[in-house]
Amino acid sequence: MKFSLDTKTIYPEKNEEIKNAIVLLHGYGGDGNDISSLSINWKRFLPNTIFLCPNGHQKCKVNPTGYEWFDLSIDDKEYILEESLKAEEKIKFFIEEVKNKFNLSNKKICLSGFSQGCMMSINIALTSEDSFNCLVGFSGKIIDKENLVKRIKSKTNMILIHGDLDQIVPVNFILEAKDFMIRNNIKVETKIIKNCEHNIPVEASSAALNFIKKNLII
Repeated sequence: MKFSLDTKTIYPEKNEEIKNAIVLLHGYGGDGNDISSLSINWKRFLPNTIFLCPNGHQKCKVNPTGYEWFDLSIDDKEYILEESLKAEEKIKFFIEEVKNKFNLSNKKICLSGFSQGCMMSINIALTSEDSFNCLVGFSGKIIDKENLVKRIKSKTNMILIHGDLDQIVPVNFILEAKDFMIRNNIKVETKIIKNCEHNIPVEASSAALNFIKKNLII
């Protein structure tokens, strides 16, 4: 089966049975191959897990060799929200394809994303009919709190991780997201990585893996 989004897929080693999936969403201007690097260490500890790393549905206007989930070349709040909602539907359709192909429910799927991918993961996790197993977000934020609070349907447990020196998505956004989750009775853990800019260092990857292991049945 070919998915609606071009996807890098990492299957379990040794033909292990697929019991869980982790969907990894890349950042602005990146691609599925970039974000798939997280699976290199994670898969050793998640033997029954398949990793799916889709490319964004459109080429990035700023970096034509990469992809985007929504356009950031126009600095307009309403435009960005509109574009993110279009991406949200495409990712949800992709996730339904994954569920059907591998016979998985939301409870067997972990959502994860970096930067713009984290933003999309948060929206999808909270607006889907059923909660996902968990969410791991790196260096992201809530795209539009006023819009999202009106659309909450589920309450996926999550961990949000951010670098304290991030100048692309400043660290204060993790505090805003934490406050939003608490106000809406969503379980959230946060971790701020010291001396970290806009990337995913080993400390962040390890914290994310530990959180996933606590939630996924492996």
